[in-house]
Amino acid sequence: MGRAGLQAVLLNRGGRYPRRVLFQELKKAGFDYIVSVESVRERYDVEELSVRFPFVRFILAPEDLSPGELVNLAVSELGGPLFFVLWDNMKFVSGGNAARMAEWFLLFSGNAAARRDRARHDGGNVCKRLCTLPVIQNPHFEVLPTLASPALFKNTVTTRLSIPQREGQCGLYPFDGVGIYDRERFIRLGGFDGAIKNFHWQLTDFGFRARLWGEEISSTQMVRLSYDNEVPQEDNSPEKNYRRFYLKNLAPVFRNGFAHLPWRRFLRYFFRSGEELSVAWNEFSGVRRWISENASRFTCDARTVADHWDEARPEKNRA
Repeated sequence: MGRAGLQAVLLNRGGRYPRRVLFQELKKAGFDYIVSVESVRERYDVEELSVRFPFVRFILAPEDLSPGELVNLAVSELGGPLFFVLWDNMKFVSGGNAARMAEWFLLFSGNAAARRDRARHDGGNVCKRLCTLPVIQNPHFEVLPTLASPALFKNTVTTRLSIPQREGQCGLYPFDGVGIYDRERFIRLGGFDGAIKNFHWQLTDFGFRARLWGEEISSTQMVRLSYDNEVPQEDNSPEKNYRRFYLKNLAPVFRNGFAHLPWRRFLRYFFRSGEELSVAWNEFSGVRRWISENASRFTCDARTVADHWDEARPEKNRA
């Protein structure tokens, strides 16, 4: 395989989807490397596939890992600048050339070499880009509302999904985890939080953390994918996973260039958590330590993110 600068992370739904076709498609598109994360329940054909597709690295993962944890695991096997997260029940509709995608993404991302080259041409205005979101269609090739935006009401977060209409629209998180990621920025951000098992809140935590720490997630019209079957439904019920998301992203106070989680917020958190005092205290104090360790990485608070979301455009976030 060539050296396009783009690698693929393939997640599996757990059914007998025609992965052979997708492997061939990814190879033909010029991806440098493919990591296929397999469930232990789907080992029946891994040995055969590994012989037939030597350019694919297969990882057998425990069943209890969340999708975000599977991505983190796969990224540990990669070494290139970019990776594209896909599911095995997806296919490219357009824009699947790996070299072209990598060239475009590196030009407009925060890649160091691209920053220097671009700075010489436009006075240093370079767009920061953690993740680029493709257009996603259903099996009938109807464009899906996958562009997430946040809204806060009385310290409760809701997200709304809309159809991406133009190039460079900001998205809160990659729908279904699908997108082209900058590997260095992904690792620096800490990847997906493995302590959050609900995939919706895992993605929302990733997206809010990215925005709070000054990163950008934006869409592109250049790449289109479609599902081969039903579109996955997000479970956004406010349960235990939401509590960790809340503490990490909504509860911190940002002041004088630093974030902190005030002790005074514990009692309110405890009464609303429904947990025993010791459990709630351990959760709260653990997240408080994490925020203290990363206090200087915050650039704003969650209220600012939500209130100014409609003003958030890539051209306004150049550095």
